[in-house]
Amino acid sequence: MTNKKIHLRSGCATWLLWLLLLLSSLLLAACSSLPTIVPDMDTQSARSIQMKGGRGVLTEAQAKAVLDRLRAQNADNTLLDRHLAIEGAITGAPLVTGNKVTLLIDGPATYASMRQAIEGARHHINMETYIMEDDEVGRQFADLLITMQRKGVQVNLMYDSVGCINTPREFFQPMIDAGIHVLEYNPINPTQVRKDWEVNQRDHRKLLVVDGKTAFVGGINISSVYSSGSFSTRRKKPQLDQQGQKIPWRDTQVRIDGPVALEFQKLFIETWGRQRGPDLGEHRYFPPVAPAGNEIVRAIGSSPEDPYSIIYATFISAIQHAESTIYLTNAYFVPDPQLRDSLKAAARRGVDVRLILPSHSDSSLVLYASRSFYSELLEAGVRIYERQDALLHSKTALIDGVWSTIGSTNLDWRSFVYNQEINAVILSPQFGVQMKSMFDRDLGASKEITRQQWEQRPISERMKEFGASVWSRLL
Repeated sequence: MTNKKIHLRSGCATWLLWLLLLLSSLLLAACSSLPTIVPDMDTQSARSIQMKGGRGVLTEAQAKAVLDRLRAQNADNTLLDRHLAIEGAITGAPLVTGNKVTLLIDGPATYASMRQAIEGARHHINMETYIMEDDEVGRQFADLLITMQRKGVQVNLMYDSVGCINTPREFFQPMIDAGIHVLEYNPINPTQVRKDWEVNQRDHRKLLVVDGKTAFVGGINISSVYSSGSFSTRRKKPQLDQQGQKIPWRDTQVRIDGPVALEFQKLFIETWGRQRGPDLGEHRYFPPVAPAGNEIVRAIGSSPEDPYSIIYATFISAIQHAESTIYLTNAYFVPDPQLRDSLKAAARRGVDVRLILPSHSDSSLVLYASRSFYSELLEAGVRIYERQDALLHSKTALIDGVWSTIGSTNLDWRSFVYNQEINAVILSPQFGVQMKSMFDRDLGASKEITRQQWEQRPISERMKEFGASVWSRLL
């Protein structure tokens, strides 16, 4: 879930769509489930983890050399080794070395880096986004993609039907006329479906892959709501919250240059194929990729068509094995019982568990559903902060200073059961320092919710929380 609530507020068609989505959700909720993750899933050792480089799978000796260099960066190798083993046990996706990882905070920095990568494309550009708006930013990207297509670079664009419900179909026509392959994910119009009509299953990913060598992953859609930075006092186009107050959007993206871009490429092409998109042709989608840095990254994608969410399993396992710190920043926090129990258990065994959550939201229902879980978490020792003066839309985590993830995944039922999501997991103490600095910066702009304060909140707030919690599985 992201700013789709903004897009679904007007007209009879909107209400009809919401009715369809609600009915679909009710039907699916009875049969949807999340896997039970047990702590002993990490039975294999870090030495047996599959590791890849720019030229394919590394030998055991090459993988050992890479891991030794990684351990040399970290004072506590036990923590690092444990998280390496957890990652290897949960998902079959390989750890990929030789990457340069760049942390991008808010829309302006992200869009500037994306434009630079797109302008440098030589063979192809694959973009997958939940929302692409017909506004200043959307038109800038559309024009740039058309320019690159006319230069002979094949552009393939996939957007979500619900996320772009307020984007006129005429917006995409100039791109189609220029030769760009444009694919609508799970059309809400049943007459336009290419496979089974699964209106509740949405493509929430934000992914850009350029020439198979550079990938962008995170929470940022193509929209002017991200035009201003959330820490700047000079805001170009401030947004309005539900009370009509000006407020910027706070989000995070990561740029990754190096061989792991090919793993993200695979995820894009798999989704394109399942959606029965047009033939992508031959455009060197899997070229040899030289190392660009020293970071180890894993690309993880989840789909409602999978037996269960690999991203969910990875999150739960990393939390269950945390030994020192768990720092989560998340836009839509509607945790299932297993996730809540894992966070509470971590806090009770002495782990410093901190959550940065929104104080404003584009969905009051999600905001109050999230707050309905505060009491039990605070009682267990989890520390909760609400980000002020910005609409928090980030989805990031840092565990034990060595395990980081950035992506499109919210900590809610919709992300884990109904949505296509994508995350990058970075195993790096050095990158962990950057993540900690970003977390501290958000912390400084947040207000802590204490247990004593929370117990004194008005009865009207409690009633809103209870009402929203009833719908928590459908949000």
